This record gives sequence, C-alpha cells and structure tokens, in this order.
Amino acid sequence: MEEDSKKTHTINVTSCSVCKGACCHHCLHAMSLNPIGLPKVHSYSNLLIDCDLPDRSSKDSLRPYASPIERTMHAGEKVSGPNVIVMVGLPARGKTYIAKKLTRYLNWIGIKAKTFNLGEYRRQAVHGYQNHDFFREDNQEAMRIREQVAKEALCDAFRWFDKEGGDVAIYDATNTTRQRRNFIRENCLPRGINIFFVESVCNDPEIVKKNVLDVKLNGPDYKDLAPTTEEALEDFVKRIRHYEDTYEPLDEQRDADLSFIRIHDAGKKYLVNRPGGHIQSRVVYFLMNIHITARTIYLTRHGESENNLTGVLGGDCDLSDRGMEYAERLGKFVEQENIPGLHVWTSQLKRTIQTAQFIDAPKEKWKCLNEIHAGICEELTYAEIQELYPVEFSNRDTDKFHYRYPGGESYEDVVARLEPVIIELERQNNVLVIGHQAILRCLIGYFLNKPPEDLPYQEIPLHTVVKLTPRAYGCDMVLIPLNVKAVDT
Repeated sequence: MEEDSKKTHTINVTSCSVCKGACCHHCLHAMSLNPIGLPKVHSYSNLLIDCDLPDRSSKDSLRPYASPIERTMHAGEKVSGPNVIVMVGLPARGKTYIAKKLTRYLNWIGIKAKTFNLGEYRRQAVHGYQNHDFFREDNQEAMRIREQVAKEALCDAFRWFDKEGGDVAIYDATNTTRQRRNFIRENCLPRGINIFFVESVCNDPEIVKKNVLDVKLNGPDYKDLAPTTEEALEDFVKRIRHYEDTYEPLDEQRDADLSFIRIHDAGKKYLVNRPGGHIQSRVVYFLMNIHITARTIYLTRHGESENNLTGVLGGDCDLSDRGMEYAERLGKFVEQENIPGLHVWTSQLKRTIQTAQFIDAPKEKWKCLNEIHAGICEELTYAEIQELYPVEFSNRDTDKFHYRYPGGESYEDVVARLEPVIIELERQNNVLVIGHQAILRCLIGYFLNKPPEDLPYQEIPLHTVVKLTPRAYGCDMVLIPLNVKAVDT
C-alpha cells in the first residue's frame, strides 16, 4: 500500500513481483510493456479506490439511461448544492480551454470551482504519453486504465465537495460515449449533485487544425517526446479518429431531460437545454460570451498624473508632462504593433482619456473602469490618512482585499463591478485597456488566476504595457516598458 502525496486517498493493488509488495498504479513496477509499447497493469481489476462508487469495470454492468420519468425528477431539480460540469467533445475542440476559463471565472466571482482533468490522471497512471494506440476502443488494457482514472477523478471531485466545501467540479475529458456519461450520472444523482453537460462541437477544419497545432502539439502529452511536428500531428489525428469511431453526441430528443449547452464552431451557434439553478445559469451566461480563437489583450495604467507626483489618492487630475510623453509613446507603440481590429477602452477619468488621445483606434469610456473610490480618503496622501484616520489606516493594512474605505470601495467591490468588463473582454478580439492601478490589478488577477488576497499586491509600474495572451493551459504575460521615466507608485 502506498499513499499518493497528491491525493487524499489510498490505492490498493495486488502484490507486485518487482516490488515484492503492494504497488499503486503510479508505480512503474506495477507496469510492463506489451509488444506494441502500451502499459499493462498487473491484475488491474483488483485496483480499488477507497470510494463507494459502483464498479464499472464491465461494460455490461452499466444499466441504460434512467427512464424519462426518473430523468424528469432529477434534471435541474436541485437549485442549490454542488454541481459537476461535464465537458463533452472530440479532442482539439477547446474543452480544456473552456474548462479552465470557466473555473477561473467562477472562482473570480466567488463560486468555489476546480477542474479535474482526466488527461492529467492518465499521464500519472501511465507515466507520460505513449501513442494513439492507447485510445483504441479494442485496446482492453488501455480501456481499463481509462475507466479507472475516470472513476478516480470523480472520487476526487466528491471528496473535494465534502472536505473543502467546493461548489463546482469541472470534469474535463472527452466523455464522448453514453456509457461514460451514464456512469457519471449514476454516481452524481444519488448524492444530490447537479450535473450540467458542456459539449463543444467543431466542424470547421481551420479551427480544428489551429487547435491541434497551437494547443495539443504544445501541450503536456507531446512536450517531452520531442517528435517532429509532422509525426506528432499524424499521431494526434489518428487519436481523434479513434474517438470519432465511438462518439455519441448529446441528442436533443433522447437527452431532452438533461441540462446541457452545446457550443458550435467556437461560439457561432449555441443550443441551451434546461439549465437548472443559479450556478448553471451563470455558466450558460459566461459560455455564451467567450470564444476559443486566438487574441491578445493589452493593459496599461494611465500616464503619470499630477496626483502621482504629489502622492494624492484618487481625484480627476490631468497628466504630468512625463505622462503626456508616455501618451505619445503609447500611440507610436500601438501603430508599430499593427494590431488588427484593436479597440481601446478607458475609464471616464481625464488621465486615462488623455493617455489614449494619440491612438488611432475606436475608443470607448467605461464607468466601471474608474479607479477604486477611497471615500473619505479621496485626494489625501497616505501620510494624511495615517494622521487623520489611524484606525482606518491600520485596518487597511490588515486585510487589503476586503477593507472598504468609509464611504468608498474595497477591492472586493471592484471585482464585482468589473464583471461586465471581464465578460466583454472574453467576447472581444484584440483590446487595449487604459486603466488605473487597482483596476488593472483585478483584471490581471483574473487572467492569471490569482487568489483574491494577492490582488492588491501585484506590481504594475507606470509607463509599461502588459501584454496578455490567453492559452488553453493558462495565460502568457509580458511586460513592455516604453522607457519614459515616472514616479514609483
């Protein structure tokens, strides 16, 4: 018996002839290679997870979908309680990209969410990636491993609900067969867990090709194999075909009583069926406002202002001379970047509007991009706040994220009012946001998936452009200083 440091449970298998004792499926000794190079687990049917999920090792043991009456009773009935969001679709359809975006968004708005990616479980089980043969339906050894990791990931989700009070578990896998989706439903519904399916369907060959080249071939399965692009591409295309052979899409008639959304061709069309409760409605709202195609988001603080020079908080002042120089430099930077379809967003305060004046692109002013309001501390310096309001000054240092200025706002309040900006950023292509320090801290925190308590402490220097490039497994960030001197604030 061996306890996996990354899991909270114990995995038991039969004795291993190499270890001379019990092994888990993460141990190389528990595996040998068959003639075609696929991992083979000794006595895999005896590999048991300490979880009360029913045994689904046999395809015949799965009963059919519940009757229409049973499904009507279950689907969308509970509006409270935990939710499992089940991704559905062929490889290279943007499922992991969507899952990570959704997880980040839900956590950002205060709904505790976590992604359980079966690819990660599979790579742990077989110590990396083999080749496309692993995904053949007639590969019985591989199928047993895939069924076991599916069970293990679902068990981990249930434990996360119970022990950490999670709200939404995103079950990120292909889940392309009714057998797999039935397995998930049979284990969630008796536990009072709501289920919502998110199917990504893409028949546009250009989008699929771009996803394969940009995402999968640079993803964790292929990164350590160092094959040529052609070899990796050929292997992955064969892998997709194995899934196509068994793919059973959600059906509007047969699955009419399920809660699901189907996304066609990266957001060109949507089908929404029976979303149940507040969380599923928020999920639908978010998913209908995102796309999975490539784009870049640029962020910058306004140029140095007169209040920056004196250390005064807030207000609606003009740029300093150096701030105006930065505005001119920013206009030239945007021209040199030649960003297609760029839109520029500013707050309604003069210093951001003045910073945007030399940029030749459509501009839009957002009230919700205004700087955090300091209430009674507006237009005071920190030294003056410490002298006039020593208790408030101390409270702010204690919990900067939740602290609310009397008559003003907290970072938590700013996060709430920025939600429309986040949704619109997810909808748009290339955008430049010219904002304020607290605002950009929150926006960067969202895209980099920072915990709330870290948002107020991110450094965003003046006269610097932040370039964000969202990707399937995260978001790349590059800082581009435009070499105009400014105060450090």
